[in-house]
Amino acid sequence: MGEARAIEQGRPLGLAVLGAGRIGQVHAAAAAALPDIELRWVQDAVPAAAERVAAANGARAAGTLEEVLADDGVDAVVVGTPTPTHLEFIERVVETGRRVLCEKPLHLDLASVDAAARRLGPAAARVMVGFNRRFDPDFAELRRRMGGAEAGEIGRIEQVVITSRDPAPPPQEYLAVSGGIFRDMTIHDFDMARNLVGEIVSVSASGGALFDDGARAVGDLDTAMTTLTSASGVQVLIVNSRHSASGYDQRIEVFGQDGTLRVENHRTSRVRLDTAAGTDQGSAWEEFFLTRYESAYRAELQSFVTAAREGLPFSPGFDDGRQALALAVAAQRSLEEGRVITVNEVDPAAEVDAPSELDAAGPIPLTREAHV
Repeated sequence: MGEARAIEQGRPLGLAVLGAGRIGQVHAAAAAALPDIELRWVQDAVPAAAERVAAANGARAAGTLEEVLADDGVDAVVVGTPTPTHLEFIERVVETGRRVLCEKPLHLDLASVDAAARRLGPAAARVMVGFNRRFDPDFAELRRRMGGAEAGEIGRIEQVVITSRDPAPPPQEYLAVSGGIFRDMTIHDFDMARNLVGEIVSVSASGGALFDDGARAVGDLDTAMTTLTSASGVQVLIVNSRHSASGYDQRIEVFGQDGTLRVENHRTSRVRLDTAAGTDQGSAWEEFFLTRYESAYRAELQSFVTAAREGLPFSPGFDDGRQALALAVAAQRSLEEGRVITVNEVDPAAEVDAPSELDAAGPIPLTREAHV
């Protein structure tokens, strides 16, 4: 891979966005809103889509990656294309010395990610992975108040509950190529779990297709619950659903020896109503991720630009993307085999060991039957 390109100081960072679909539109709008970024290109295989998003954000439209990379003013690239193209585009951009912010997941197949890592070598450090929820102000505050090496406001962490429910299922056509709920949806929560409690050593998953015909048709789940155990023994429960009548359900609760930290859902209004009919009546939750995580996407992109300019390590980096995918693979295997899966079983490269008390107890029984 080529040497990292120097980024000229004193001018906005030149950025290109690959992909003009929903997530590409989010990144293009975030880039256009940040003063230290010049959005130069939006590229998509569908010219009309690229032209529409580029025009809306003051950029030029490109039909091919070659056209983008021929522009010496492009310092970095956001990859928001379909998942099967991610690794190819990462490698093609990185070999020119540019930095990359790639949407999750890196790929659907762990072996393909490992092969790309070998080809990239040290240049993998020029890749940031788009786990935008790390940059949500509320989640970032929660993590800070948990403490790091020293215990935070609630002492030693014992349990974490991450709830993530979409307002409605995606189309069947999307589900058919998504890689399944663990690789597509829960992967955000796997990264958040690692971000909060460190490395994960075991995974237990259950789920079903309870309401969505599209999920049933492609052999996917619309409902899942996943239990993780960290290397330090913290238990993490991830609750997922592809629908929620109340809106976009995004909550985290962290329980420690001295108390509890919680992030509640964002609402469309902060005004509450008290009447004889009921008290503390509020508005609906935010509709979907486009509004709920708008500030997180901007903060994520700003972090990417700052790290690129200052030569700082990207976080989350390529390996974080790989580790989250390994947990998704473990969850799928747990569902299929009906047992707890240690991360070492699906990822021989894992260097973490299960907590000693779990080792002494022997195999951990699966308490809920896995079913599709």
